[in-house]
Amino acid sequence: MQITIQRAKERGSTDYGWLKPNYYFSFSNYYNPGNIHFGALRVLNDDFIMGGGAFPTHPHDNMEIVTIPLSGAIEHKDNTGGHGIIKAGDIQIMSAGSGIHHSEANASATDPLTLFQIWVFPKVKNITPRYDQRSFETIDRINKWQIIVSPKEEDNALWINQDARFALTKLDAGKSIEYINGFKNNGVYLVVINGTILINDNTLHSRDAAGISNADQFTINATTDAELLAIEVPMVW
Repeated sequence: MQITIQRAKERGSTDYGWLKPNYYFSFSNYYNPGNIHFGALRVLNDDFIMGGGAFPTHPHDNMEIVTIPLSGAIEHKDNTGGHGIIKAGDIQIMSAGSGIHHSEANASATDPLTLFQIWVFPKVKNITPRYDQRSFETIDRINKWQIIVSPKEEDNALWINQDARFALTKLDAGKSIEYINGFKNNGVYLVVINGTILINDNTLHSRDAAGISNADQFTINATTDAELLAIEVPMVW
């Protein structure tokens, strides 16, 4: 098993006033030639958006874009007629496909919004653009994995145009959990949303991440209560 650790303090960051993003991979004005992507995972942004903050309408193509609100709510609109407000506990996915224009805004004029936005290279290019969202019960991820994004019908998750899988868990202190790949030879980018965990003698704290490859399963130990996001992606696509 190969593990590459990225500490929260090592991420790129910018302060636009209304938007304070942290970048796990090169994005916008943060460029690190040694940190462009992890397999098919191209973007992972940890954003803080002030009340009233908004990204105006802008284009995307040939990218699978997943948004996970952590607090507050975000409003999405696109030129295909897609529209939704998603809050913590909800997950949103957009297949940009052959091309789509969309806007994103903090749904509140006063309350801040925090979220992860994640971009994954698609399996098939130039598909018809699509948008979907779903609410997930957080109780269903306590001390077990809750699959939220997957192309596999049996996972009962939001569909993605890639052999990729996203999963969330909330671990009690002292608990262990095993992650088993949904697709052989995929890698997993593991993010500690909060808390502290131990993986292969590596201690990770809130917002630290680990890129794990050359292993189809591994074990995580929670040293405190912890919430985790696992992003499983092909390493070659």
